[in-house]
Amino acid sequence: MAGVRHLSYLLTLLLLTACHIAKPAVAQEDASILIGETGRLNNQSLLWGPYRPNLYFGIRPRVPKSLMTGLMWGKIETYTDYQNNVRYTCEQNEGMKGYGWDEYDARKGGVQSIHDRENRIDVTTSFVKIPGGGHGGSWAARVKGQLTPDATEDQKTILFLYITQEGAGSQLQAMSPASEAGYDGDVTFTGFSDALGQYKLVVTKGDGNVPESDHMLADMRPKAKTVVQSLNYPEEVLWQAKPIVFKQLKDGVDALVDNQWDNTNAPPPWLVYQLTNQAGSGNVQIVQKIFEGDFEFDILFSSESAGRDISSEDLTREIQQTVGSFDERFSSVFELKAPFNADKYKEFAKNMFSNLIGGIGYFYGHALVDRSYAPEYDEEDEGFWEEAAAARALKREKLEGPYELFSAIPSRPFFPRGFLWDEGFHLLPIADWDIDLTLEIVKSWFNLMDEDGWIAREQILGAEARSKVPAEFQTQYPHYANPPTLFLVLDAFIDKLRKANGSLPQGKETLSQPPILATISIDNPEVGVEYLRHLYPLLRRHYNWFKKTQYGDITSYEREAYSTKEAYRWRGRTIRHCLTSGLDDYPRPQPPHPGELHVDLMAWMGMMTKSLINVADVVGFAEEKEELSKILDAIEHNLDDLHWSQAEGCYCDATIDDYEENKLVCHKGYISLMPFLAGLIPSDSPKLGPLLALIGDEEELFSPYGLRSLSKKNEFYGTDENYWRGPVWVNMNYLAIVQLYNTATQPGPHQETARDLYSRLRKNVVQTVYESWRETGFAWEQYNPETGRGQRTQHFTGWTSLVVKLMAMPDIGGASSGHVRDEL
Repeated sequence: MAGVRHLSYLLTLLLLTACHIAKPAVAQEDASILIGETGRLNNQSLLWGPYRPNLYFGIRPRVPKSLMTGLMWGKIETYTDYQNNVRYTCEQNEGMKGYGWDEYDARKGGVQSIHDRENRIDVTTSFVKIPGGGHGGSWAARVKGQLTPDATEDQKTILFLYITQEGAGSQLQAMSPASEAGYDGDVTFTGFSDALGQYKLVVTKGDGNVPESDHMLADMRPKAKTVVQSLNYPEEVLWQAKPIVFKQLKDGVDALVDNQWDNTNAPPPWLVYQLTNQAGSGNVQIVQKIFEGDFEFDILFSSESAGRDISSEDLTREIQQTVGSFDERFSSVFELKAPFNADKYKEFAKNMFSNLIGGIGYFYGHALVDRSYAPEYDEEDEGFWEEAAAARALKREKLEGPYELFSAIPSRPFFPRGFLWDEGFHLLPIADWDIDLTLEIVKSWFNLMDEDGWIAREQILGAEARSKVPAEFQTQYPHYANPPTLFLVLDAFIDKLRKANGSLPQGKETLSQPPILATISIDNPEVGVEYLRHLYPLLRRHYNWFKKTQYGDITSYEREAYSTKEAYRWRGRTIRHCLTSGLDDYPRPQPPHPGELHVDLMAWMGMMTKSLINVADVVGFAEEKEELSKILDAIEHNLDDLHWSQAEGCYCDATIDDYEENKLVCHKGYISLMPFLAGLIPSDSPKLGPLLALIGDEEELFSPYGLRSLSKKNEFYGTDENYWRGPVWVNMNYLAIVQLYNTATQPGPHQETARDLYSRLRKNVVQTVYESWRETGFAWEQYNPETGRGQRTQHFTGWTSLVVKLMAMPDIGGASSGHVRDEL
């Protein structure tokens, strides 16, 4: 079987190859076939996944109105155990020693370890996709529980598999057990939906001891039974698993209240908290199991279109192959460089990357949007922030959609949703592993764009997503922007295209081997170029929206600049925050003024312009390239004219003073470096020397743990919320390290300085994240600039996972003086 199970896949690859081999250019007809087959393969191989990252373990397909599963568990030694320590949604500070994917590939599956300290159990969840699963896909999962050494050997664990099926005309039916009391063996469900067709879902009996009791209540709760309750609920509440399960448990307990158990003969809690078996049809199916000691069981999903049922033997084989292939491929894709090529760093890197890619989710639902276009939202008057707040307080938001999004997330317990400026950073490591998956996610984001070119900076789709967000942050506003980091990903894609195919768009003349999933768009340049050609109008619309809505005023205040057009200002400012910039509480000019100009936004616009030039060049849009090149020239000149402070030796925000004159406001930190971080400062620029001096100054930004977000000398360092006022952030350090590397590898007056800073900063950042992960079991949102300890949000395996790319960057030497961690 192992020799033929990939037959359909191989035949498809042969078709793709036949369209390409030995032809100097692919005919349009063949290219269309190639592109169509690429889309079909992507849809099939990415259909299923743990796309409910807000749950410790939740499987769903990448389609709306779908079958969904979620795992719930807790120990049940006392009557309060389960109520206090039930696990279902990932939560911050829930007594976990660590959890996440040890290995994960979005096209194959992987293994997750959950170290539940409070419940004294380690739970391992394995998920794999079964080749040849038909259009509905086939997959399997294994749930394994092992008690920790501090647990009693007879500790009881109660588990629920919560299954729902949405969609008009869909069906989900539990096949009747041999006994009314429950199932002695496997539980089988049959179902149907328009997207999946006919399917079968089996929950196996599994292995493990079942607790026994001589209490009279045991006669109503027979031994060795799995029970199912089949219910029907309105679709809008199906996601509320805990309330629904707890209600069913309460109903069962209420039925026992009339029994007068005395204190000496009270039933054990695990016996009381058993559901009665009520199996049948319903859009909610609750499967309950209770084990004593260690346990294991499987979940097997078989699409009827696959032509056969999936077995536990299939699952065992696929887990072994998936884990083995992941390790080998990881070493190839991320070839870790000194001093991070020891085994301990490889384990760390695998964990970080697997949790990033294993945190990809599929979201579907309505979004809250305020499209009232109140004049106050233009923010043109002094005191605009108060007027805008008053307009927002009118609550003119409405539900829009439904929309769908395929996206990686910053943090499973705290930010289990899509964030626009985070996503570009998320996709940089994923692009190295699976560029075709990356392009699917980019496409999903741009499909959310409205007619004006706006993409909401935070995607809160549906009631389940909104349940994790405070009410004041749920509404999205069509004049609010976010750093356009997805353009970084497009640049990375084009770089891969050029390296693999030479001059574009002609590409290679021959293809010596069949293309493989994950790299089809690079192995076949016509696929990649066509993707960019199709995406370009959306990119340009988004770019034009930025220019229209985030413009800055030059002419009203008689500012002198090379261009009268290229200046920018984030909308959405308040006195304390500029949330739209992504740098929330970073100090800005005070008080806010409609004449402000923000240097970081100008730098992002320069980066976006360079990226569009890159795309236009690849797809052959010569006029677009020429027009954008002129805009880039104006931006680069205006960065110096409007934002450079010769006295401070860095770039600064600008505002208007009491005399209606231009004034630079310099808070040295990440914002001061943004033109450099965005790749807009050439290696021979006279501005580069002062910027490198700022980066390397230990009294300003450089620390043993990474670059501080705000200078240690700044009056606001460590004050107020202290969010972006000193802590070390991996995403910004990553940008700095990349640009230092670029400078260090190009001839120029600052090459040696950049080499030294690159070497030291790379080591410090990686070691900081590694040390905290080793100590706590988690990646963190930010790191303390004085101690290096992780802080704020835990399990922040979003952009913090960029350390994997840093570990794979070359070790180019450099001076060893300064703060390089001794542990290395």
